[in-house]
Amino acid sequence: MRWSAEIKGFESYLTLEKGLSPKSIEAYLGDVMKLVQFLDSENSDVSLSSLELKHLRSFLTWIAELGISSRSQARIISGLKAFFSYLNLEEIIKANPAELLEAPKLSRKLPVVLGLDEINSIIDSIDLSKDSGQRNKAMLETLYGSGLRVSELTDLRISGLMLKEGYIRVIGKGDKERIVPMGGVSQKHIELYLEHYRNKKEVDPEFEDILFLNHRNKKLSRVMVFTLIKDLCKIAGIEKVVSPHTFRHSFATHLVEGGADLRAVQEMLGHESIMTTEIYTHLDREYLREAIIQFHPRSRQ
Repeated sequence: MRWSAEIKGFESYLTLEKGLSPKSIEAYLGDVMKLVQFLDSENSDVSLSSLELKHLRSFLTWIAELGISSRSQARIISGLKAFFSYLNLEEIIKANPAELLEAPKLSRKLPVVLGLDEINSIIDSIDLSKDSGQRNKAMLETLYGSGLRVSELTDLRISGLMLKEGYIRVIGKGDKERIVPMGGVSQKHIELYLEHYRNKKEVDPEFEDILFLNHRNKKLSRVMVFTLIKDLCKIAGIEKVVSPHTFRHSFATHLVEGGADLRAVQEMLGHESIMTTEIYTHLDREYLREAIIQFHPRSRQ
């Protein structure tokens, strides 16, 4: 096999010096083997010492034509960069041909966002004559009013409510706690739910601090919230693919559109990185364009 000794040395390097997991090592070696496969298919006799950037660019064209996604291409390039860095480190090659190799730009999938009229339509579809109606209204108002993840919603504790202050204590990813403001509407409906439904239930001690309960007086499952929203969208005639996370996306987007500081939105969503939050700036480009036309000195004729 082409470059078998060098690939074996690379495997040992990843295992002993880098301490990577077997799965990660397998992925790196697979990336190198794709390059070997390409060179074999081209009947190329290029050696490691004569391999250049142009060969790697031809390889990228080849994998793109095979239909490999941009994200997978980026991962393959990362593997090749690691391989050639190793060869350069071991002085098997004098120059690293992958040093200037660029990964394809990854497009970020924009989230589905509901308009305020669509959110109102979904929430107005709740049947308040049923025992679960007030609970469902309080849940969806909280999803939208505080931008919670569905797991954060189902895990909400009565002891975490600060109704007088207008905040709720949320346990997010990695058991990290954050304090999130409540909207006035969600606060009102949580209070109604507590007064007319939740506080009248005899609950097992295991679930007595859980805010939202199912008909068996136990903690709601995430699936139940997904199903509820799906059914309400059908009643409301909403054809978008809507999930509990759509309410979170809508919460963030509407805040950003309204001029909220991105750092504040990041804090409320519990994002580790501001880069994650920045996806919510995508819908306000027309506003930005109009702002430039109106205020930038170079936009005036």
